[in-house]
Amino acid sequence: MSQITSQIMMIRPANFGFNTQTAENNSFQSEGAADDGDEVNRMAQAEFDVMVATLRSKGVVITVIEDTDSPNKPDAIFPNNWISFHEDGTVITYPMFAPNRRVERREDVISELEKTYKVNKRYSFEHYEAEEKFLEGTGSMIFDREHQRVFACLSDRTDITLLDKFCVLTGTKRVVFHSVDSAGMPIYHTNVMMAIGQDFAVICLESVPDPEEKAELLSVFHDSGKQIIDISQEQVSKYAGNMLQVQSVSGEHYLVMSQSAYDSLTSEQVSTLSKLTTILPVAIPTIEYYGGGSVRCMMAEVFLPLL
Repeated sequence: MSQITSQIMMIRPANFGFNTQTAENNSFQSEGAADDGDEVNRMAQAEFDVMVATLRSKGVVITVIEDTDSPNKPDAIFPNNWISFHEDGTVITYPMFAPNRRVERREDVISELEKTYKVNKRYSFEHYEAEEKFLEGTGSMIFDREHQRVFACLSDRTDITLLDKFCVLTGTKRVVFHSVDSAGMPIYHTNVMMAIGQDFAVICLESVPDPEEKAELLSVFHDSGKQIIDISQEQVSKYAGNMLQVQSVSGEHYLVMSQSAYDSLTSEQVSTLSKLTTILPVAIPTIEYYGGGSVRCMMAEVFLPLL
C-alpha cells in the first residue's frame, strides 16, 4: 500500500476567515476582529493559488474545487478533516466538532471526483455528531499506510470509540496517545504535531507527557524503520508538524511545508530531511494566522484508482 500519492484535492476558499466555533479548542488561531474580511479572504485566495501553482510545477496533480459562496464556510480551505479517499475505492466522510464546518461536506465534490476516479464504497460517520462524538479525518488520524497503522492523539475532536470503528472498518491498527501544547492544553489535531513520510516520522515528542505512550511511539517507529525527526513545541507553534509528503507523477518525492515551518527548522533537521526527500516550502501566513491550520490541512490526498 502506497504511503504517498501524486493526486491531491484542494478547495479554493470563497469566505475564508477566523472561525469562532473552532477557536474553542484550536489555540493556533489568531483573531483579527477589526480586519477587513474581504481582504483576508483575498489574501488567502492568493496564497492558495500560489501553492497550487507550486505543486503543479513539480508534477503533482491538483484537483481544485471552488468553494460555494453560500452557506458561509470560513474553513472550507481545510477539506482533509471531512473526507478521505482510499486505494480500494472507498470514500469516508467524518463528523465535525464545529457546527459551521459540517456544511463543508458536499456531495458535488465527490461527484466531481467521480469523473476521474473510481469510487467503490461510501462510508459515513457524520451521524455521530448527534452524540457529540467526532473524528476529523486526517486531522485526527495520521496514517502509516504501508504498515496499516493509524496514529491519533485524543482530544475533543478525536473520539476513541469512533477511532476503533474506523480501524475495524479499514483493517488498521491504532496507536493512541495524548499530546499537549506548551500551555498543557490538549493538541486539537494529531497532524499538528506529527507527520509520517515514506522513510521518516516528524513528531514532537515533548508534547507527549506519558512516558509509556512516548515509549510505544518510539518502538513503533523503530519497528517500521522510520527515521525520527523530533521537533520542539516552539516548532509545532510554527506548524512544523503540519507537513505532507507527496510525489510527482514521475515519482519524485516532495515534503510540502509552510515557509514558517521551514524557517523554524534547525540546519540539522533540514539536512536530515533533505537526505530523505525534497523540501518544498510555500508561504501561507494569512491562512495560518486566521485559520489555525497549515499546508497539510489544505490537501486531501486522493488514493482512489483512476478510471
